[in-house]
Amino acid sequence: MTVTIKRAPKARFNWGKIATYVIVILVSLTMLAPFVWMLSASLKLNRDVFAFPIEWIPSEPRWRNYVDIWSKIPLGLFVYNTAKLTVIVTVLQLLTSSFAAYAFAKLRFPYRNALFLAYIATIAMPWQVYMVPQFLMMREFGLNNTHLALICLQAFTAFGVFLMRQFYMSIPDELCEAARIDGMSEYGIWRRIMLPLSMPALSTLTIFTFVNTWNDFLGPLIYLTRTELKTIQIGIRMFISQYSAEYGLIMAASVVALIPVLIVFLALQRFFVEGIASTGLKG
Repeated sequence: MTVTIKRAPKARFNWGKIATYVIVILVSLTMLAPFVWMLSASLKLNRDVFAFPIEWIPSEPRWRNYVDIWSKIPLGLFVYNTAKLTVIVTVLQLLTSSFAAYAFAKLRFPYRNALFLAYIATIAMPWQVYMVPQFLMMREFGLNNTHLALICLQAFTAFGVFLMRQFYMSIPDELCEAARIDGMSEYGIWRRIMLPLSMPALSTLTIFTFVNTWNDFLGPLIYLTRTELKTIQIGIRMFISQYSAEYGLIMAASVVALIPVLIVFLALQRFFVEGIASTGLKG
């Protein structure tokens, strides 16, 4: 009687998967390189920022840069103004986008789809095309040089309505019909059923709105000229004079400006992918 011993098959390298991982790592390092350089430059003297070869880890870190940025310009006021605008705009966009999206997704009224397509079509028009008429309109309303002008212009967004509407379309209509049979109003359905179920889409919209509003440069540059109203993005320009620029301080202030965006993204990242993936399931 002979006993046949079967040898385990040799492990084969999946060269395609290895190549994919290598490409992903290289792309990730390429995208992270500017941020690492910014952090490195924020700890250098002005004359050392553009020295070549690049000294990624400064031999003598200048932590004083992170102190000087608060005293040379009113950075604390700029951070407050930016946070104020960003929070107000984000809350308003979540409210208006989710409310309008519920109407477009779950209510039946004449020309609903035509109105939705007309509203969404405005996404294709760049803001630079109509920013001058907008500025003239805000000036006629007496809102020039006020935060209210930026809040009014950014409180509504077609992208937010589209994002929320696509997510609401994936929620069964039977839930709304059952709630209506039980006597719940449309406002109650929106608040008690749709909003709790749409946390992934709301988190995704929060990230997009927060990042876009916090990093907005052109809007505050056009509407805000008084120093006490400026945001951090245009306030950093105060480190640039007519003949020179303090690049070390600019990089340090940029690192400070990046921290809130990073915190919001890390706090909501677990909902981000789910929200993006689920907005295209139906509709």
